[in-house]
Amino acid sequence: MPLPPSTPSISVFLPALEGGGAERAMLHLAEGLADRGFKIDLVLAETKGAYLDTVPSTIRIVDLKARSPLLVSKTLALRRYLQQEQPSVLLSALDILSSATWAQRLAGASTRIVMCVQTNLSQQFRDHQPHTIGRIRPKLVRLFYPWADAIVAASRGVAEDVAQLTGMPADTIQVIYNPVVTPAVLAKMQQPVDHPWFAAGEPPVILGVGRLVSQKDFPTLVEAFAIVRRQRTARLMILGEGEDRAKLETQIQTLGLQDDVALPGFAENPYTYMAHANVFALSSIFEGFGNVVAEAMAAGTTIVSTDCPSGPAEILDGGKYGTLVPMRDAAALAEGLLGALQAPIAPDVLRQRAQEFSVDHVVDQYVEVLSHLIAADTLRAG
Repeated sequence: MPLPPSTPSISVFLPALEGGGAERAMLHLAEGLADRGFKIDLVLAETKGAYLDTVPSTIRIVDLKARSPLLVSKTLALRRYLQQEQPSVLLSALDILSSATWAQRLAGASTRIVMCVQTNLSQQFRDHQPHTIGRIRPKLVRLFYPWADAIVAASRGVAEDVAQLTGMPADTIQVIYNPVVTPAVLAKMQQPVDHPWFAAGEPPVILGVGRLVSQKDFPTLVEAFAIVRRQRTARLMILGEGEDRAKLETQIQTLGLQDDVALPGFAENPYTYMAHANVFALSSIFEGFGNVVAEAMAAGTTIVSTDCPSGPAEILDGGKYGTLVPMRDAAALAEGLLGALQAPIAPDVLRQRAQEFSVDHVVDQYVEVLSHLIAADTLRAG
C-alpha cells in the first residue's frame, strides 16, 4: 500500500556504506524507521561499501556522486539534494565537520538537521592527524554543531564529550544507544560456522571483531593472548581488515602464535562467530558506543572489554554484564580473559540485557525526537 502524501520524509546522510559499526547501526535505524511508515532516503556521498547490497527495497538510495575535494563536493551536492527533495528531517552521521548544517543553510531549506554522533570526537581527533587538521577540528565542531536542530549521541560518554567540545549544556544532547540487535542479526547468529576451530572438542576460542587499525589496539589483545596461551590451551580469532594487518602478522609470528591466532579478514556474518565463540574481547582505546559488544551480548557470549571512552562500560553496566579492564594493559586483559574462560556469564542474562539495544527499543526513542521536530515545524507553519 502506498504511503500517504503527508507521511514525513526522513533522510539518513552517510559518507558511504563501508563495513564499520556506525554505518551498520545507521542502516538498522533507517530500516526500522522505514518499517514504521516513514519515507526513507539513504543519502550517500559515495555509493560504495560492503553494506550496499543489504539495503532493503523500502529505502531509496541517493548517490551524491561527491568528488575530490570531498568535503566541498559532498556539501554542495547535499545542498542541491535538500533544495530538490526538502525532507522533513535529515539524520547525519559520520559527518565530523558538519556538512549537513552547512548544506541546510546554503540551501535555505526547512529540513531539520539531527547530528548523530557515533564516536568520541576528542579521542578521534587525537588519534588521527593530531598535529595538523586534528587540532583544527575541535574548533570547527564548537562553531558548527550548535547549528543543528538536535544532537543525538550514541552513549553518555559521547554526549559529555560533545558538550565539552561545543560548550552546549549536556542535557540538551540526547543519548540514544545504537540499534544493533535486529531480527536479521539474531537469525544470522543461528547459522553454522564454516571454520574447523568451532567443531566439537576443539579448544575454546576468544574472538575479536573490528577494523585492523590503531583505535582497536589489537596488538594488546595478541600480547594478552600470548599470556593466556602460556597458562592454558585456547585460540584467538580476529575478524576484520585494515592497515595494521602486516604489523599484527609480524607480531603473531614473533610470539610464535601462528598456530593459535587467525586473521580471516572481513566476515559477511560475524554474528555466528560471536554466537560460537567462548569469549568476546574488545581491546579498543576508544569507541563511540561499541556495537560489537552489544552484538556479542545478544549472542549470549561472555565479554571482556577495555574500559575505554565511551560506550562499553555503559553497555556492560559498569561491569555487571562483563569484565572491564584498563586500556593498553595486556596483563590485565589476559587476567580478564582467563577469568571469563573459567567462569562465563549465563547467556540468558546477557541476552536479556541486550534487549536495551534492540532496533524496536531504539527506533521508539528516535521517533520521539523526530516527532518533536516535525511537530514544531507544523506549529510554526500553522
